[in-house]
Amino acid sequence: MKKRALGASGIEVSPLAFGGNIFGWTVDEAMSFTLLDAFAGAGFNFIDTADMYSNWAPGNKGGESETIIGKWLKRSGKRKDAVIATKIGTDLGQSRKGLSRARILRGVEDSLARLQTDYIDLYQSHIDDAETPLEETLAAYAQLIEQGKVRAIGASNYSADRLAQALKTSQQHGYPRYQSLQPEYNLCERAGYESALEPLCRKENVAVIPYFPLAAGFLTGKYRSEADLTKSARGQMVKKYLNDRGLRILDALDAVAKEHHSTPAGVALAWLLARPGITAPIASATSLGQLKDLLGAVELNLTADAVKRLDQASS
Repeated sequence: MKKRALGASGIEVSPLAFGGNIFGWTVDEAMSFTLLDAFAGAGFNFIDTADMYSNWAPGNKGGESETIIGKWLKRSGKRKDAVIATKIGTDLGQSRKGLSRARILRGVEDSLARLQTDYIDLYQSHIDDAETPLEETLAAYAQLIEQGKVRAIGASNYSADRLAQALKTSQQHGYPRYQSLQPEYNLCERAGYESALEPLCRKENVAVIPYFPLAAGFLTGKYRSEADLTKSARGQMVKKYLNDRGLRILDALDAVAKEHHSTPAGVALAWLLARPGITAPIASATSLGQLKDLLGAVELNLTADAVKRLDQASS
């Protein structure tokens, strides 16, 4: 498998990242280990998580995903082979929110402890913090990189204007720059990324690692009516796609999948991987069957006609 450059960081990642938001939520520790073993065993190395995952599940406080990944890293001995990405900045309660220097320096120690490692490959600002000067945030990251606790930094959920400001601030002050961006991007959600973020990221060589590449599961094709929304914990998240456009996209995915002997999910990921500037979509699987489907997308080369039909259906 050909790895892809993570911006100008010198880090190379597999063209698909495993989304760790399900660990400690819809997937228990034992199945998490099984999935991570299979993911790494197939030659993939990129694992994404966050300090808040999965605090929305009953009884969770946040950090459950990092803890499971940390246990797997120790058990498997795969730390040097893995590229671990985590995030900071969302509200965890007890004044733990934002991207202040104090929050970052405290948060990184918590994440390192849960991950059972002494460095994080990609440390990301989970959401923009307009109340903290960019200089303060980037200076804190610079300290962590100098200390060897972080290799590279990235941003998530930033607008094009704020990302451009951050990149300019890094250049002006000699701070590390954001090497990656995590935007929501898929066949259902295109305008937010393509309008302003895509040209900026391509111009500035910022790696793009989209989250929700399958639109919270809608693009797998398992949600085609209101009755289908009860099939999983994410059902209500895709209700907004059950309209003429959404069903048109599913029809196109079905047709292309049949032609390419694939699945709607595989085609949806392959469409993303064929987009210029996309480095590695972040996708999750709760079973080995789902994982096999996702990994197969990396080898799926869509025809120009197939890409055109998907573009038109989702325009």
